[in-house]
Amino acid sequence: MYHKNLVYIIAMIAATGGLLFGFDTGVISGAIPFFQKDFGIDNSMIELVTASGLIGAILGALFCGKAVDRFGRKKIILASAVVFALGALWSGFAPDIYNLILSRLFLGVAIGVSSFTVPLYIAEISPARSRGKLVSMFQLMITIGILCSYMSDLLFANEQDVTCWCPMFYVGVIPAVILLAGMSFMPESPRWLMSKGREDEGRVILSLIEPDESLDDTFYQIKKDIREDSKNSSNWKELFQPWLKAPLIIAVGIMFFQQFVGINTVICYSPKIFLMAGFDGAVSAIGASVGVGIINVIFTIVSVYFVDRLGRRKLYFVGLGGIVISLVLLSTVFLLMNQLGEIGKWMSILFVFIYVAFYAISIGPLGWLIVSEIFPQYIRGLGSSLGSLSVWFFNTIVSFTFFKILRLLSIPGRELVIDGERLGNPAGVFFFYGMIAVLGLIWGYYFIPETKGLSLEKIEQHWKKRGKPRDLGK
Repeated sequence: MYHKNLVYIIAMIAATGGLLFGFDTGVISGAIPFFQKDFGIDNSMIELVTASGLIGAILGALFCGKAVDRFGRKKIILASAVVFALGALWSGFAPDIYNLILSRLFLGVAIGVSSFTVPLYIAEISPARSRGKLVSMFQLMITIGILCSYMSDLLFANEQDVTCWCPMFYVGVIPAVILLAGMSFMPESPRWLMSKGREDEGRVILSLIEPDESLDDTFYQIKKDIREDSKNSSNWKELFQPWLKAPLIIAVGIMFFQQFVGINTVICYSPKIFLMAGFDGAVSAIGASVGVGIINVIFTIVSVYFVDRLGRRKLYFVGLGGIVISLVLLSTVFLLMNQLGEIGKWMSILFVFIYVAFYAISIGPLGWLIVSEIFPQYIRGLGSSLGSLSVWFFNTIVSFTFFKILRLLSIPGRELVIDGERLGNPAGVFFFYGMIAVLGLIWGYYFIPETKGLSLEKIEQHWKKRGKPRDLGK
């Protein structure tokens, strides 16, 4: 029997995987100033610690694509919850920098797995009319996880105790246990069940989440597509068929721009950035980072509200346009920081907040949403895995090169000093990310599809007819 609110409950519990993703991505930012002093390491080693989690995410995305199609979405999400819990304990217990690197690598595997399995699962249990809103809840939970990590960091931050970073990591066990317990009671994806010949089970679950008037149509459309897809094998080679060229370009392209506009430099290094802007001490810089987390959550909620009303393309172009403007202004403020003095500190916060807001309403949630929609059933797990693999590959490059690009593009005479350490000025690196956002606007005109209100099966038929991405939904 159809239960109107059941699908929202399922999506919320599954999206706890996004909260863990966000928490374990963001917690590193507040911990950095303290374990850097505790272990006596430089910025190059900080980049390595940060990148280790992202490399783990690449491994998780690379090797679990087949597993999610073989064992089901639910079991893989449950397995990731266990890894999240163990990784959080190991990170907090790490006795040296090398254990911390290994623990972040291990934890990254769970981040990589959940980053494609959770939105895939939510997309497959969602009715077409509310799929955008429900999948975008994953990104909302990521932002809530990031905010929770900032607040947790602020709670434990102590300038007199450099080991205060340990409990910052331990907190990650709590949402991992919630995800493990909650998903134990959730159903498997009906589309996955039907693809494995378990049609009766799939129909029972569909009857709970699909309105009675659309149940039969949805059920028989899924059966038809599964029958057609059964002629194809589920392997990486299938992703490179000519008719899947467009979704392949979309999946890799949107994740490239999602990362190369520089968002994770703000998420991972915001205390460092605010220290460069003139904040006094790690605790006050972490406090300013909490503001980033709050803005991120608020404007992701705005995106969730509008994604099925305005559509994907409108949000994309509004967001990318705002990102370009805010990054150019942020670059200008840092370039003139020595002349601006105290007001420059507050202007830098303002433009970081505006930048995060435009990211949160657009390419942040849209990346995960669109990738979860554009691939056919029989390789949807692999396709989502490719999108996740791409995001973590690009994320690793951005996070690992931030300080290097900062120094490379720094203008002589404009350097900033933190705790006696002479650093480059981030004006050049933020301008660089802004120009990439300009390229994202051009690319998006040709490749961002409008999937609002379309069933996953109709999207698949569009590609089989060799339709252009920008014509989808017309």
